[in-house]
Amino acid sequence: MVDDVFLKSAAETAWAVYRARHPEVGARDSRRSLLERHLQRRWKEREGDTEELTGFGIAYLHRLNRDER
Repeated sequence: MVDDVFLKSAAETAWAVYRARHPEVGARDSRRSLLERHLQRRWKEREGDTEELTGFGIAYLHRLNRDER
């Protein structure tokens, strides 16, 4: 249960930062669910703190954006 709080907080923060940098991305964009699944896998592989997980999420979203070009 505590894990869910950390994951949700990290995902929400990473998504907010990403959307602030990319205002053309909608709130319901499919990248949000990709981000959440990515962070769940990262959390299971290596438990860290919320800030570290948020950083992983932001980096992941930027890679997704770059790969789409």
